[in-house]
Amino acid sequence: MAAYAPARYIDLHVLHPLPASLLNRGEDNEPKTLLLGGAVRAMVSSQAWKRAIRVDLEDELDEHAVRTRMLPLRLADTLREAGWPDDLAAFAGAQIVRSASTEGLKTEDTQNGITSAMLYLPRDVLADMAELCREYRSQLEEAQVQAATAAATAKGKRKKAGPPAVLPTRTVASLIRQRTATINLFGRMLAELPSAHVDGAVQMAHAFTVNQSDPQPDFFTAVEDWSTPEDAGSAHLQTAFFSTGVLYRYATVNLTELTRNLGGDEKQALHLLTLFTQAFIESLPQAKRTSTAPHTLPHLVHYTVRDRRPVSYAAAFEHPVKQAPGGGYTLPAVQALSHYAHSLDQLLGQRRRIAHGYATFQKTPVDHLGTRHASFEDLTDALTAAAALPRPTRTTA
Repeated sequence: MAAYAPARYIDLHVLHPLPASLLNRGEDNEPKTLLLGGAVRAMVSSQAWKRAIRVDLEDELDEHAVRTRMLPLRLADTLREAGWPDDLAAFAGAQIVRSASTEGLKTEDTQNGITSAMLYLPRDVLADMAELCREYRSQLEEAQVQAATAAATAKGKRKKAGPPAVLPTRTVASLIRQRTATINLFGRMLAELPSAHVDGAVQMAHAFTVNQSDPQPDFFTAVEDWSTPEDAGSAHLQTAFFSTGVLYRYATVNLTELTRNLGGDEKQALHLLTLFTQAFIESLPQAKRTSTAPHTLPHLVHYTVRDRRPVSYAAAFEHPVKQAPGGGYTLPAVQALSHYAHSLDQLLGQRRRIAHGYATFQKTPVDHLGTRHASFEDLTDALTAAAALPRPTRTTA
């Protein structure tokens, strides 16, 4: 018999009013949209919001990661700054990705040898890689000469495989496998180096407006301050687009997976849960911030702590909410969320719901969302405490 405890999830539901903004645009340079329930909604992709959260968390922890294809070039720059010759620095940069595995990571020869796949690794690892190159400098110099000789000999002949790995593969792979807090939260995928894979503990949905929200045009001009008397026109004319509305935002944290990613450190997992919750509430993608300044806060944040599986409330807004009699979508959105939460409790039951609560600007209580907390800080403390409660176990044969 083995003891089994179901995974624990912390669901975060946010209603976030936004004024004219362009937080996330598509390839046509207009606000992203989706069609839901037969109505066009403004959308902010999970990737855009996840990056804003990641940057906030890394600043808070002073522990930065990078998503990059430029590792060989950045390492070469670091070595050049340390006095290495240009050609040797470039060779060493290429050797880092060549030595990462038996076959090496794939690179793009037509783009100066950047990696084909995006890497996600701690920023500090660049210094460790530079130190490794310094330790193996004589071997790199010898290999560079051999590679140059082989290239000259093979000139005009069929191209052969590149130079063999010089740096120790196990050491290079271990550097690429290093993690930060955000890597443990959001996960990492690198098919060419499976040992570097990290299952993400955070799942985040695209944010979308609960109301219909078509992109709205904004025609603008830029005045020429040094215009001549015969030139009275504007220097620049253009139409931009923006969107408005109340966003429904949803994310869930698999605390069990996060603890596993941290090697079983439950205290650190709860600390990261607290920081992630704060960042999820307060973060905002920064696109067009200088011309829209859309720095609002959520009207309402609701959490549920569940065992076994997470539950999104996105279906509460399949039908776009209508304006309140006096105008505005915020209060109708709160009512729709409350009604859906109540219906879900009746249908699904509450056996696997450990705790739930909310915090809001609204003065009147909101039914069916659990304990009301006076502030977002109190809410964060309460959900972290509930997430730490022991999980029921059952035995399996």
